[in-house]
Amino acid sequence: MDFWVWWLIAAGGFSIALVLTAMPELGMLAIGAAAAAASGAVTDNIALQVVVFAVVSTALLVVVRPIARRARVLPPKLSSGVDGLRGRTAVVLERVDSRDGRIKLAGEEWSARALDSDITHEPGDEVSVVEIDGATAIVM
Repeated sequence: MDFWVWWLIAAGGFSIALVLTAMPELGMLAIGAAAAAASGAVTDNIALQVVVFAVVSTALLVVVRPIARRARVLPPKLSSGVDGLRGRTAVVLERVDSRDGRIKLAGEEWSARALDSDITHEPGDEVSVVEIDGATAIVM
């Protein structure tokens, strides 16, 4: 049996271990073994195949791991839904006090109430959305 077949078996073994353990490093080793199998299909030089495996696997580990770690740690930059409305500016349509009112937010009409019970906002005022409570925007 040609040696490139053994590299494919190793790639399959790494892939199975990846699925069972969810360790992405094993996927990178599987890609390295597949690259070694490709080089084994071209040449019978085992030393070259081992070097290809080592170089490809190491390159993937060095380049991909820090990127994946950074992506896992940083929060997503795009906020959507209710989270995307916080901090937006709205225009008061009907007087907003601590109990009720209406605003135009993101092109839609919303019920609203003031964050501070002592402050009222008159029609035409611009307010900032602090929070969304159900279908009511809390503004200041």
